[in-house]
Amino acid sequence: MNNRIRQILDQIGQLEAELQTALDEQASRLRYQIEDKRIIFEQTIRAAHRHVKLGVFRWFLTVRPQNFLTMPVIYSLIIPLVLFDLCVTFYQWICFPVYGIARVRRADYIVMDHQQLAYLNIIEKVHCMYCSYAVGMLGYAREVTARTEQYFCPIKHASKILSAHSRYKDFLDYGDAENFHGKLEEFRADLAITKNEETKK
Repeated sequence: MNNRIRQILDQIGQLEAELQTALDEQASRLRYQIEDKRIIFEQTIRAAHRHVKLGVFRWFLTVRPQNFLTMPVIYSLIIPLVLFDLCVTFYQWICFPVYGIARVRRADYIVMDHQQLAYLNIIEKVHCMYCSYAVGMLGYAREVTARTEQYFCPIKHASKILSAHSRYKDFLDYGDAENFHGKLEEFRADLAITKNEETKK
C-alpha cells in the first residue's frame, strides 16, 4: 500500500473519530445517559416522548394497506435469519479457535434498545426489535466472514465493490502475486494479535 493511500485511510479514521464525537455530543443534547445498557432520559424528555406516542388503535388507522399485506413476508424471514445466526455462531465457535482467530462478540452487533423509547407503542417496539436483530445479525455475520476472508484470501477484487467490509481496505491489491504468500502470514498474525487484545479486555 503506497503512502498516499495510507494517508487517505488515516484521514478517514480521523473523520470517523470526529463523527463519533459529534454523535456523542448530540446524544448529550437529547439528554439521555446509558447505565448498564439501560437508557435513562431526563424526566421532561420522557414526558414529551409519552405525549407524542401513538396508541395502538390510532396506529392501526395510520398504517398503509400495503404494509399489512407484506408483513407476513417480512416476519417469515425470522426463520432463515435465526438459522443463519445459529450456523454462523456454530462455525466461528468451532473453527476460529483452530485458526487462531478471535471470535466476534455477537453482543457488539445485535443491540436491542429501541424498546426503551417511550414514544413507541408495543407494535412499533416489536418492529424495531425485529429490525435491530436482523441488521445486527447480518453485521455480525459480515464480521465473521471478513475475518475468515482475511485468514484465507485477503485480496482485493479487480472491480470496485460497494460497501466493502472494514478489513477490505488493507487487503492486498489484485494481481500483487509477489507479496501474497509472505503477507498472508502477516494477515493471519494480525488476527492472532486481535485475539490476544480481546483476551485482555
